Amino acid sequence: MPQLLSVQVGLARRTNIGERSILTAYGKQPVAQAVPVLPLGLLGDDQADLSVHGGLAKAVYAYPSEHYAYWQAARRGAGVGEIDASLPHGSLGENLTLQGLLETEVWAGDVLKFPGCELRVTLPREPCYKFNAAMGFGRASKLMAQTGFCGFYLAVQTSGTLRAGESFEVIPGRRGVGIPALFAAKMSKHLR
Repeated sequence: MPQLLSVQVGLARRTNIGERSILTAYGKQPVAQAVPVLPLGLLGDDQADLSVHGGLAKAVYAYPSEHYAYWQAARRGAGVGEIDASLPHGSLGENLTLQGLLETEVWAGDVLKFPGCELRVTLPREPCYKFNAAMGFGRASKLMAQTGFCGFYLAVQTSGTLRAGESFEVIPGRRGVGIPALFAAKMSKHLR
């Protein structure tokens, strides 16, 4: 049965990327206690750019823990220092770090049924320049496009609470389109 390894939230803050000052909610921090899940996401969590993140369809972002080793190796290969190459959960901007559920195993419309709430799979995450900055190298977005290690967004179907360590079940939806197919359609521009 899949498991919720950790829950992260973060407030939007200003940071510099090169010469630009931008607003970002990367650098989410783990929360040990139960976190309220509301229609627009987790209590205490911000999305900095609501044109691409957040809203009802992208209220919560989930990422498979199985991909973390890949990103650590990619960072080392890109020359990010060994100490800096370590990535705590939440480093990819996710609210939920999952174990036992990859993008290839979920479809838009599937429901993740936790003990205290239900979240519906909606869309894959699209990488942006902020992802490159968070990973510490400029090809990170292209690697996400190539590998499909994108994670997925969730809409809140039933509000409630989430807590790290909980197991959950996947309730199949209509199974019309999978996350990999949605991601591939969106990423074709990155792979040219």
